[in-house]
Amino acid sequence: MKRMLVLENGEFFVGCGFGSERDIVGEVVFTTGMTGYQETLSDPSYCGQIVTFTYPLVGNYGINRDDFESILPSVNGVVVREVCDCPSNFRKEMSFHEFLKIKNIPGISGIDTRKLTKIIRQYGTLKGLICSTKEEPSKMVELLKTTSLRRDQVALVSTKTPYPSPGRGHRVVLVDFGMKHGILRELNKRDCDVVVVPYHTTAKEIMLLNPDGVMLSNGPGDPKDVPEAIEMVQSLLGKVPIFGICLGHQLFALACGAETEKLKFGHRGSNHPVKDLSSDKVYLTSQNHSYTVTHDSIEHTDLTVTHVALNDGTIEGLRHNNYPAFTVQYHPEASPGPEDANELFDQFLTLMDETKKKRGDFACQNV
Repeated sequence: MKRMLVLENGEFFVGCGFGSERDIVGEVVFTTGMTGYQETLSDPSYCGQIVTFTYPLVGNYGINRDDFESILPSVNGVVVREVCDCPSNFRKEMSFHEFLKIKNIPGISGIDTRKLTKIIRQYGTLKGLICSTKEEPSKMVELLKTTSLRRDQVALVSTKTPYPSPGRGHRVVLVDFGMKHGILRELNKRDCDVVVVPYHTTAKEIMLLNPDGVMLSNGPGDPKDVPEAIEMVQSLLGKVPIFGICLGHQLFALACGAETEKLKFGHRGSNHPVKDLSSDKVYLTSQNHSYTVTHDSIEHTDLTVTHVALNDGTIEGLRHNNYPAFTVQYHPEASPGPEDANELFDQFLTLMDETKKKRGDFACQNV
């Protein structure tokens, strides 16, 4: 089945369709990971996007029940050079094609993904359309130019109601902006008593849950499209320890008076080097984001930059100078990706311990 990928700049590619046969529009991005396609497909931060895999062969170990980062994938479409029809893995339950078919996600193979990636790097992320070759490419380009992409991705992927993930340790309220299950898994591994809440939960509602700490999750889209979350973080500052990841990092920065901007083609993949400025240690990290906190905007805030990306110098971590709060742009839960930065979850637990001790000492002094 011949299919076509049309870009808003007028270029188009013809390949073979797999997965769903429906037409789909989305923002075309690329990811550089060599493995982890199942985690990538199920990462809610890809909501509304057509994901191009730069690694030439995808699907060779199939799909299994254990490697999902969400129950329902949010990606709009998939572009690959070659898709494996006969995967080999003892955990395999279905093929890549079968999974996309079930989830109604269109894919296209036989594409020169190297050329496509170079186009994205030149022009930035572009709107794209996967459709039948019966369509006239020029008409599809005009359609793309008049099509607006949705900006309510966080509302689409966030949980609709709060739910617990019980433990006997620290009470952590995890605000779900498009949470990867890896974050919840790392907190549960440390016996945290987690309550997952929707993105629009207010600071007052969060504090009524009596948290020892608040986790701001990853998620899709522009952080400025979630003003209620910015207001919530502002109200929580100083009241409870905060740890933010990815979109949570950007929302935290905005709440503290910094600014964000869209990157030309974003960071996506499991091999991005990040430097910890306090230790000079370099981590290999998993990343998936389109926006970044701007350097200039940090100068007039109470924030300190703690990590930077070695590839382009963008901000990868922040710490508040006065309150127990820190964030990172990358994914320390690393699914897929290296686990170099997994220790950040332990730092969060230490921060909660120290905060509780300080409050206890203060209460004793005032008895």
